[in-house]
Amino acid sequence: MLSTIFFRNSSKYFVKGNFARHLQHFPRLHQSARPNFSASISKAVNSLKSSRFSLHNSSKYGFILKRFASNGQKVPFGSFTDIPDKGRKIVGWWLMGFSGMVVGAVVLGGITRLTESGLSMTSWKLLGQKYPSNEEEWIAEFERYKSYPEYKYLKKEQGITLSEFKFIYFMEYSHRMWGRLIGVAFALPAAYFLKKGWITKPMKPRLAIYGSLILFQGLLGWYMVKSGLEENKRNEDIPRVSQYRLASHLGSALALFSLTLWGGLTHLQLPQKFAQTKQIARLKGASHLVMTLVFVTALSGAFVAGLDAGLTYNSWPKMADSWIPDDILAYSPKISNIFENPTTVQFNHRHLGELTGASTLILWLFTRRCNLPSRARLAANCLAAMAVVQVSLGITTLLTYVPTSTAALHQSGSLALLSFAIWFNHALRKVPK
Repeated sequence: MLSTIFFRNSSKYFVKGNFARHLQHFPRLHQSARPNFSASISKAVNSLKSSRFSLHNSSKYGFILKRFASNGQKVPFGSFTDIPDKGRKIVGWWLMGFSGMVVGAVVLGGITRLTESGLSMTSWKLLGQKYPSNEEEWIAEFERYKSYPEYKYLKKEQGITLSEFKFIYFMEYSHRMWGRLIGVAFALPAAYFLKKGWITKPMKPRLAIYGSLILFQGLLGWYMVKSGLEENKRNEDIPRVSQYRLASHLGSALALFSLTLWGGLTHLQLPQKFAQTKQIARLKGASHLVMTLVFVTALSGAFVAGLDAGLTYNSWPKMADSWIPDDILAYSPKISNIFENPTTVQFNHRHLGELTGASTLILWLFTRRCNLPSRARLAANCLAAMAVVQVSLGITTLLTYVPTSTAALHQSGSLALLSFAIWFNHALRKVPK
């Protein structure tokens, strides 16, 4: 909308459009009887010119003053008008740091699984989980471990020593303590920010969701471990946790990470103005699809991890000599192959990864034709680059028989890819009215 002022060369002044409502910011302009009214008008125009207005020459009226909104211009976010700018930024950085801690928990959990450490602790306490401090306590823990399936059906034959047990116990203990630290890092700052009044009304129910997910994660983690400690036929074959519970544990962690990252970005990065065209609307739809694909592909990786499906076919692009292996539907009922047959699980994950990578690159090509603000452009470039890295890591992990270091990088890469997908979607937000 234009706000236009017309100045004639005579002593009369004509104010037209919306300029009158801007005069309230300059109290002296309302009192036209004052002799310095002309000077006040000039001062007001110069002030507006230096901020959010531009002057254009007009031979008929002297000049025209126009309001403008350039592409990528930052605007205030309405829901933060009731809290100080300092509070908004502190809460934003807290959420970003918290999402980073969730990343740490996921990566540490992945390494714990890759080193076969997850079943070393056979008890679960929310508080007071003491780390063994002397040799007697270590021996007691080791003897307790020997009564569970992993030792009886796997580690006993491998000949695990007390020193090796200490390592796997340390890995699992670190993962659990990191989870408890996450709870503290959420609860204490959240209570402080609520007391300070730095949490907006729309943010309060989200805090409740974050807290519920953290509690759910802790309970689900033990529920998952418990499945690997039970005496049953499945654990007599190869003792491992349920792939369904593992996927649920990872999925809730990814959900917590995604929500807190989005919240942090909302607090720290104000929306940018850009043309909301049909092309942009289609781009938003495609970006949501890619983000969903990234999430689902990462989740399918949990089934690969839970069944050690990465070791079934270590070739690419074919699976051995076939595009579709003969044993892809070997289990009965047929639908159980999707989540329980290692061959089918690997088949699904590798092709989901390829689809996600290709879709991300197509999305990036589409962004080249769109007029995007700088932040969205940078996010799109990072997303495309990370997709190439992640697909490459996946193929490398497969061809090298899933070494711990490469597999951990691949899992971390999925979180990085999801981060960039969330950032890109966030950068395409509309400016709130």
